[in-house]
Amino acid sequence: MSADRTLMSVIRTSLSLIGFGFTIFQFFEKLRDAGTLTHAGAPRSFGLALVLLGICMLVIGIIYHTQFMLELRRTREKMVADGIIHGESRYPVSYTLVTAVILLLIGLFAVASMVFDMGPFRDGTGS
Repeated sequence: MSADRTLMSVIRTSLSLIGFGFTIFQFFEKLRDAGTLTHAGAPRSFGLALVLLGICMLVIGIIYHTQFMLELRRTREKMVADGIIHGESRYPVSYTLVTAVILLLIGLFAVASMVFDMGPFRDGTGS
């Protein structure tokens, strides 16, 4: 359970970074499109950097969680082989890991939307 709690804290922080970065990017993009700002490159780059930082943090958290869970499974198999515990039940799927992978895909979609100006977040005017 501690591995799941650790991954949940990584998810929480990554989601905050991705959401805040995407919001900053969209806010300054709309200001630039409206003609209020002429140069919004730095804030837009900062928003993109926050999203990328959130994605990198999430990837590192997923890798750490996966390695930790694999080590737990190896330890459990050794304990079953030594007769210390009964190994009749299957090792459960980590729904926290599934959530982290889905969030990673959403973050990658957000980066693609920001960099290539695609996806459902366009205003439809073609600008």
